[in-house]
Amino acid sequence: MDLKEKQEATTSLNSDSQDRAVQPAPTAVINGSHAVIRSLLAEGVDTIFGYPGGAIMPVYDAIYDYQDQINHILVRHEQGAGHAAEGYARLSGKVGVCLVTSGPGATNLVTAIADAIIDSTPMVCVIGQVAKHLLGTDAFQETDVMGVTMPITKWNYQITSADEVPEVMAKAFYIAKSGRPGPVLIDITKNAQLEMMNKPFTYAPCTTMVSYRPRLMPKSEQIEKAAALINAAKKPFLFVGHGVQISGAEKVLLKFIEKTGIPCASTLLGLSSVSVDHPLYMGWLGMHGNYGTNVLTNQCDLIIGVGLRFDDRVTGDVSRYAKQAKVVHIEIDPAEIDKIIKADAPVVGDAKAALEMLLPLVNAGSHPSWIAEFGKYAEMEDRQITQPELAATTEKIKMAEVIRSLSDKTEGQAVIVADVGQHQMMTARYYEFKRPNSFITSGGLGTMGYALPAAFGAKVGAPDRDVYTFIGDGCFQMTIQELGTIAQSGLPVKIIILNNNFLGMVRQWQQLFHQKRYSFVELQNPDFITIAKGFGIDGHTCEKRENLSESLDKLISSDTAYLLEVLVEKEENVFPMVPSGACVSDIRLQ
Repeated sequence: MDLKEKQEATTSLNSDSQDRAVQPAPTAVINGSHAVIRSLLAEGVDTIFGYPGGAIMPVYDAIYDYQDQINHILVRHEQGAGHAAEGYARLSGKVGVCLVTSGPGATNLVTAIADAIIDSTPMVCVIGQVAKHLLGTDAFQETDVMGVTMPITKWNYQITSADEVPEVMAKAFYIAKSGRPGPVLIDITKNAQLEMMNKPFTYAPCTTMVSYRPRLMPKSEQIEKAAALINAAKKPFLFVGHGVQISGAEKVLLKFIEKTGIPCASTLLGLSSVSVDHPLYMGWLGMHGNYGTNVLTNQCDLIIGVGLRFDDRVTGDVSRYAKQAKVVHIEIDPAEIDKIIKADAPVVGDAKAALEMLLPLVNAGSHPSWIAEFGKYAEMEDRQITQPELAATTEKIKMAEVIRSLSDKTEGQAVIVADVGQHQMMTARYYEFKRPNSFITSGGLGTMGYALPAAFGAKVGAPDRDVYTFIGDGCFQMTIQELGTIAQSGLPVKIIILNNNFLGMVRQWQQLFHQKRYSFVELQNPDFITIAKGFGIDGHTCEKRENLSESLDKLISSDTAYLLEVLVEKEENVFPMVPSGACVSDIRLQ
């Protein structure tokens, strides 16, 4: 049975498990390890990404009895488990689950946990721990994972008794997926895994907690104040953040902008929320975003931020950011309100709920002269940057050519997973997203090595969608071992390495701001194709522009995983660019 068949079979079995969870029947007393797996099944979990070890071995022993009900995927490194769970969660809308051992197993997972918290990705990480009587003794492979992960999780808890398992696991899933999603870590001691529960196992999914009550429905007075500002605005500008996709608000967002005629732009993680060919979509914001969206941020009279944090990559110099504009900030996490940008009309709640409440209160309208301003800047950007990139005459292929060609061949419908660096920014610029929830990348943490395992996890989460990943040669070598996971799974993940033999983004900054003092950024790379073939993954290298189209066709048509390496220009830069610490209206075209 291949992975897709196992997932389909598991879905049916998990449905039965969820029915049983609503009316839990008495069962024989089981140990803590079996209780962990039974809890996962009750939550509808169909996939675990993990790596076994001594302190989590009892749970792995329990998994052996449930192999027909839950799919465990053996990664090659615990960081890979975390990023795969992130990709799975981002595309499937479910909670990603990781299972690793104590000590280095736990600390190897920390980067992915930190990535998930800042990008609001729901994960439950179950970590093995030494026995209760050994806690604090510096026992073999003991690490204070509670102390290490407290700042980077929504909640973490250490289970020291088998009887705690069902209730704690139920809370973990509720916290991970409710409100602003994020990672939860459960540290379970070895004695709690081995000992028998004192009562028959029952499981009741958590639906509310006294100490944790995220607001989903905004207050009506907040909605009314926001609507008044929107109706009064002459040059309104709507910013689409990742929260739009998390809440499933894409359709109501379209209704909102089409009724009001308000132009919109997306953050990096908000990309694909609105199709690039929609007449009210103006591009994306931020350090390497579009020219007009950045410049006109400082000319609009109202910003409507939906599901975003106003992070530094969007705002640039906060002291000079949109001082002329009123701000409506729709955000589910109250801690983000007024943290960076002061909101004139804060709306705390779910993005979808807020837009649905606003829709009948806002006036129908249009803003043709305001939208025409964006067109002027778009024409300048197209003439000075986009067309020269896409119609390059250089000897080496440009990144933009590869990305736009794949976009055209897939009609903007594919899932694109990008790693971090120049190729990430180029992907955001040149892939023309036409389908919601199609772009997955590491946003807030900027984790190199994210894309390969995340692309695999995304494919596991949505096996019916075509998944492609753009990776730089530096990023690829950080998690290259996950080629083994991809090969063993048999899933057709399509990998494109844009190889310039540099840590490209660092090199760009050294060129522009450090007088070309290229300090430790040039890479002597291995033969990536030979390595891939060593894992059992086919591939080839494209060096010449005249072979690019055929190379992409070969990648696309492969019914198995495939690696295409494209040798691109070495000292290529990404523009536009807002220099670090500069004002968004000081964005550079070169």
